[in-house]
Amino acid sequence: MKIEDIARLANVSKSAVSLAINGKPGISEDTRNKILKIAKEHGYIPRTNKLQSLPSTTVNHTLRFVACTNSGIVHEQFNQLPFFMELIHYLEKHTRTNGYSLLYSTVPINELESGLAQLESDHETDGIILLGTNLPEDLIRLISAKQQKLVVIDTCYETLNANFILMNNFMGAYQAARHLIELGHKRIGYVQSTSRIYNFNERQRGFLRALEEAYLTLRDEDIFTAAPTDITVQEEFINAVRQRSDLPTALFCECDYIAISVIKSLHELGIRVPDDISIIGFDNIQESMVIMPELTTVHVEKERIAEVAVKTLIGIIENNDPISMKTLIDTRIISRNSCRAVLDSADLIRSGAG
Repeated sequence: MKIEDIARLANVSKSAVSLAINGKPGISEDTRNKILKIAKEHGYIPRTNKLQSLPSTTVNHTLRFVACTNSGIVHEQFNQLPFFMELIHYLEKHTRTNGYSLLYSTVPINELESGLAQLESDHETDGIILLGTNLPEDLIRLISAKQQKLVVIDTCYETLNANFILMNNFMGAYQAARHLIELGHKRIGYVQSTSRIYNFNERQRGFLRALEEAYLTLRDEDIFTAAPTDITVQEEFINAVRQRSDLPTALFCECDYIAISVIKSLHELGIRVPDDISIIGFDNIQESMVIMPELTTVHVEKERIAEVAVKTLIGIIENNDPISMKTLIDTRIISRNSCRAVLDSADLIRSGAG
């Protein structure tokens, strides 16, 4: 959240926002209160100023949600991506339900340590929920050593003495592969993200485990790549498909954004889903029900992740529990219309296609 974002939401100039946040004259009290209300609701914390200009009615018990932005998965507009929008909504809901308020802050990944210290200096909170999606192990180790009341969501490093809450990525991809295998698919391809994070690596492990158990293998030529945060026709994927003489009967995609992009790209090539190829995604975002055909996907319990994260952090705050936990939230398959069973030659003859 930046000054220009607050200005846009309040329908005022950036200078008006600056005057309000810094407690300076030059704007009406109604405008000042409107700006400060928006700033508070969106967790805006000025880097160089204390919050003496914020209303004195600020809730005493406060949690902070921190996301680190970079050029990968979590970019500046990450909170507009469906998965993170839902997650933030549920974090706010369960924070409020438990009698706390939630501040929302973003920090560039290369400034995490100093930025987090500055945020807490400006406005100290009771505890921090850190979005760990794109964070390396050494950086989380550094932060967890300094922030005792911390819960990290959407990633996990098993050897760190810190609290992690995340979806069961391994299980979800395993379930996806098993679903395709049970539909009769024997040659299953894999569409991986151009950005590599813990979640995607775990999904790859789960997918390969399911294939191994079914005595199937993933061919090198059946591995494709796509951008993970764009719902659009992707030229790199299209060019890779054009170079193939044949395709697998099904593709597992590391996230729904990739799966939707793949469906759009295949449509451009005249390849029908699921008639010519089945597609399965991961996350169960709202857009998975809008794309045609509707996307079969792995459902992630985003509300449950948020609920457990908030309750775990409040437990640390109120009970000073020194024991950290790694909590996996299991997944399930949502079957829609982007996957179909493989027809064998006998089925084709009976259907008149032989």
